[in-house]
Amino acid sequence: MDIREIPVRVVGPGTQPEEEDGKVLSYIDMPSDMWKYSEPTLPAPEEVANLDGAHEAMRWLEDALASYPDSETSMLADLTLLDADNRSMVNQILGEGEVAISYNDQVQARCQESVLAGVWRTLYVNDADQLTLDILEVADAPHIVRQPLSNVRRIDCDPGNAPTDVMNAMSILVELESHRADFETTGTSHVINLTLLPLSDADQLFLDDRLGRGPVDTLSRAYGKCQVISTEVPNVWWVRFYNSMGTLILNTLEVVGVPAVICAAPEDLQDSQSRLSGLLAPYWPEVA
Repeated sequence: MDIREIPVRVVGPGTQPEEEDGKVLSYIDMPSDMWKYSEPTLPAPEEVANLDGAHEAMRWLEDALASYPDSETSMLADLTLLDADNRSMVNQILGEGEVAISYNDQVQARCQESVLAGVWRTLYVNDADQLTLDILEVADAPHIVRQPLSNVRRIDCDPGNAPTDVMNAMSILVELESHRADFETTGTSHVINLTLLPLSDADQLFLDDRLGRGPVDTLSRAYGKCQVISTEVPNVWWVRFYNSMGTLILNTLEVVGVPAVICAAPEDLQDSQSRLSGLLAPYWPEVA
């Protein structure tokens, strides 16, 4: 048979007859929005020759990354006085990574991880959302997320104070309180996987009301996203994982100083040092 004699049939959505019951074949959306590292776009080397402020900031950052494994605290540099050109250069080098943090308490701040893991930019703003302080930081997590809470509440485990439609939330609060007290003395963290528990909407609302909302709200974007919210109970956090289509797939309460999903690992910081050297080599070889 000649190939031109073979009948061609078009298949796919819209090409098939409708079912008698009126049902339509639907397709699962493909995953999207996966964050991945990409080197920032930087200007030509001759364009940065006079940017002494950016040069000094990068010199500090290189030294901070090299010495961080020997440091027990966050390493901070104040960039508030940089002019627009130097600040723009620093912004281009650092770029934006996968973790963004909003902090609202007695002070307000916005933290953004750079494309270099463990390198953070924290911008403090006033009530009019005007910049008051610009901090460059090297740490596993920004220092502000570890600040003591201004509004602290204790977990009320009295079942007599629970509404009648609350079924399992009280037992979760008892477990949280036990492990929170243990964490303060031993430093042992604990995770409660709410996804596996039979919780009603009333349970969820009751837990949220009893724990309160703390000042830290974090969004981590990688494959899908993760939202981390502090509570008004010290060292108790909500951690929620969503897939790339925005569906909640894991809902947990963690008893820990700072959830691991926010923190950069030591090997990530070491990798950031080598990446920074590669970025700076065309501009300031003596820094790289």
